Amino acid sequence: MWCSDRCLDNHHSTPRKEPLHEKSSPDSTTRQGERCAGRRVGSGGPIEEIDAQVAVIQALIPLGLQAVAETLEAEVVALAGARYGRTRERRGVVRWGQQPGSVYLADQKLPIRVPRVRDRVANQEIPLRTYARLQHPRAADAGLFRKILVGLTCRQYEACAETVPQAFGLSASSVSRRFIRASARHLQTLCERRLDQDEFVAVVLDGKTFAADTMVIALGITLLGQKKILGVVQTATENAPVCAAFLRALLARGLRVEAGLLCVIDGAQGLRTAIQMVFGAHALVQRCQWHKRENVVRYLPMAQQAAWRRRLQQAYEQPT
Repeated sequence: MWCSDRCLDNHHSTPRKEPLHEKSSPDSTTRQGERCAGRRVGSGGPIEEIDAQVAVIQALIPLGLQAVAETLEAEVVALAGARYGRTRERRGVVRWGQQPGSVYLADQKLPIRVPRVRDRVANQEIPLRTYARLQHPRAADAGLFRKILVGLTCRQYEACAETVPQAFGLSASSVSRRFIRASARHLQTLCERRLDQDEFVAVVLDGKTFAADTMVIALGITLLGQKKILGVVQTATENAPVCAAFLRALLARGLRVEAGLLCVIDGAQGLRTAIQMVFGAHALVQRCQWHKRENVVRYLPMAQQAAWRRRLQQAYEQPT
């Protein structure tokens, strides 16, 4: 069974090939989705938690890394001049190759190649301030992240691309218009791509609240366990008409449901109604166990909650 809609972060970090199954009925493929989506990491360990918001951040990380590379290069140019250029003002300060390094983007540590600058006169390395700022983890800014999601759902890709570097801790003035245009094209490709290139066995529909707005994120799970963002929609609440239109848009982009699809939701009635309206008998809806468990234990005294979480998790892990 599926564990939770907060289980998508490290789950299936190394996808492995599964034997192909015949698409004989919606139920058979749905069971495939349950096995694929609910597979454990390690032997006997707990199922790792996933968050659809984290998956969106991961989809934007390539843009964040591009912005980091551009910002680091701009600082190197300011210190040592343009590549292969020679100026008296910068005599003695030169480029000095690259070295492996890492930065934190939205609290995730990522490897990069760091350019080096050296002062030959002083015979010492010149540290890059941008790189130093990105050496410490930081939580994603909810307000900036909301702007990104609004830009994605409203197809305002250039405005969204301008916000991505800020969400990862970079200054808005540190990236060029060329980067913004290139990033906007990347985001458009991500959000409007065809979905019939993959075989999805499960879809997680998760609502994230930012002030008065709710962003519903659809995260698809392929037969090999890969997580892929399908789309985002802005809505005041997780209401059925908006969510139904969102699901129809996914079908129009090629999402295949005829062989059966496991849909995991947090218990919102609007999402369940929309799934029934659009996917009909092709979808099997499962309530997120994480939400169900937390809804139960929050009625208990704090001293008893941990013990009952363990008991409920043990019950979920029993064969059904």
